[in-house]
Amino acid sequence: MGMSISAAQNEAAVAAFAESAEKQFGGSGITVSIEKHNNAVKFSFVRLTCPPQHWIALAKWMRFDAGINYCSMITGTHYPESSERNWGLAYHFLRQPVRDVEPFTADVLKASELTDQSIPLEVEVLIDLPEGDSPVVPSVQSIWVGADWNEKETWDLVGIRFEGHDNMHRVLNPHDSPDGFHPLQKQHHIRYHDFNEMYDDAQGFLRKPSDEGRVK
Repeated sequence: MGMSISAAQNEAAVAAFAESAEKQFGGSGITVSIEKHNNAVKFSFVRLTCPPQHWIALAKWMRFDAGINYCSMITGTHYPESSERNWGLAYHFLRQPVRDVEPFTADVLKASELTDQSIPLEVEVLIDLPEGDSPVVPSVQSIWVGADWNEKETWDLVGIRFEGHDNMHRVLNPHDSPDGFHPLQKQHHIRYHDFNEMYDDAQGFLRKPSDEGRVK
């Protein structure tokens, strides 16, 4: 059966994390805010904005000092018309009370008994990248194993490079896609023809899928 922490536990965990982050990184350009979801439960989460040059320091602190142990998602966005930013990254992290156990044993957790860093927590990190045709940010693959695939997807679709990633390759687009083709960059003009093929005229990406004509 699942379990759910109380609103009081959520507020305590969020406040403690935000206070620690402010104490650790205040004045560095990293900002900390407490936000609320719009769903029925309306639990709070922490939102951090981070300059790219401080990302590894923040990531290591989150993982090894604040107990943030799971990278659930990374998304990238291209803002070519913006005068303030050109590329944006949003990272979603969780702290979960997961513990290693001996073989053939069970680990029973009771939500009401969770305290301090054992209380589940959600953290969002936003990073804006400067203008240019080669957006890059340090990889956190070595800090969170779960970032490996998420960084691959973001590079493949958006073209943001994760410096230090040791196994980057296409995961959603064909492996023989042209260099520099990342379909979620806004300069591409993606068209859907008869709902069963996709290609990019702007880049001359006219190769049609091998299953063209097959009902999908």
